[in-house]
Amino acid sequence: MIRMDGVHLTLEGAAGAVNILRGVDFKIGSGETVGLIGPSGSGKTSLLMTVAGLERPTLGKISIAGTDLASLNEDGLALFRRKTIGIVFQNFHLIPTMTALENVAVPLELAEIRDATQRAREALEAVGLAHRLGHYPGELSGGEEQRVAIARAFVGEPKLLLADEPTGNLDSATGDSVMALLFDLAAKRGTTLVLVTHELALTERCGRLLRLEDGRIVEDRTAPTRRVVR
Repeated sequence: MIRMDGVHLTLEGAAGAVNILRGVDFKIGSGETVGLIGPSGSGKTSLLMTVAGLERPTLGKISIAGTDLASLNEDGLALFRRKTIGIVFQNFHLIPTMTALENVAVPLELAEIRDATQRAREALEAVGLAHRLGHYPGELSGGEEQRVAIARAFVGEPKLLLADEPTGNLDSATGDSVMALLFDLAAKRGTTLVLVTHELALTERCGRLLRLEDGRIVEDRTAPTRRVVR
């Protein structure tokens, strides 16, 4: 599902060029659940953004579901993301002037899918929000907003789901509930899940763990009995 070969990312900052990713190599198979951890500033979110095609790597190659992202222009990337990738952020990124139903239906409508509203309704029912279809984000709790964001990410039936600290703005109990839902949906639909988190308890639910430090993968653990340190 994901292949990264020698990926570097250098961004210009106020003090000059900053090397964010420094030669990242890994493969993630279809249906895997992967936890991505590392200290603040290690490049976790930037890595996720390159996988999503929201950041272009300075060097190296990224292939998602057999497609070389470098071969796509910006319009092509947007279309590819819409068909292939779902993203859940720490900040919910819901449109405040749209209801929960309308927020979830947006990506389907952009894809000109005729039954967008019905599919959005079913997606919200799947995350336990059948009673909140007509509510606006400002009328929802944080946990409910994140459930709407999860429904929106899954509604297009993506092959790959990227989640960046999805419980960062939630209390512990709500976060546990949201993550249980996220793992359950991914398992039921066979979706490849890459989860950025600082919570080690969450990585224990993943089939694999990648540790990033200073822009490099320093640990790739696929099972308790197997650990590879580079």
